[in-house]
Amino acid sequence: MSQKADGKKSAGGDPNSAQAVQNYEAGLRALSEHKFERARTYLDKVLGAANKELCDRASIYLQICDQHLEQPASQFKSPEEHFDYAISLLNIGDYVNAREHLEKLLKQHPNRDYVLFGLAALDCLTGHLEPALQRLGEAIRINPAIRFQARNDSDFQKLTEDPRFTELLYPDPGPNAHDVYPNSRY
Repeated sequence: MSQKADGKKSAGGDPNSAQAVQNYEAGLRALSEHKFERARTYLDKVLGAANKELCDRASIYLQICDQHLEQPASQFKSPEEHFDYAISLLNIGDYVNAREHLEKLLKQHPNRDYVLFGLAALDCLTGHLEPALQRLGEAIRINPAIRFQARNDSDFQKLTEDPRFTELLYPDPGPNAHDVYPNSRY
């Protein structure tokens, strides 16, 4: 009997890679259903896969499972690690816990541009557009390069038609902009 191609095989047809992808997907489904023990079981199987990126992603989601299973607040090694965890919660749609972690980070590190950016994205996703604009503005004041990230972030989709959002991302260069190219006719 011949086997059907299921479309989930890797480009090389490696059955181990295909199984790792299936386990990863099953783990994410269980995680989105808040079945953390089940998700952990699937994601643990991914860790030995040859695909390093898949292993790295699985390990982040395993941290989420552990957080929920161990309930006492765990200690993160750095604010960046804590932020990554909060963003992974945001990415799976756990907005309540993502907000809890991001607000905790903001209290501990009020001038971290990436924390303000994360909260702005969360605010936008949850329909809190005014706070999203304020936090995004604060993040851009701290680090103007954030505006380039916001231009390509789909989390800000609800703000794309708002002129204030456009002004934040594409500021007026000012009256001296022609001084940059003094011999230009433009």
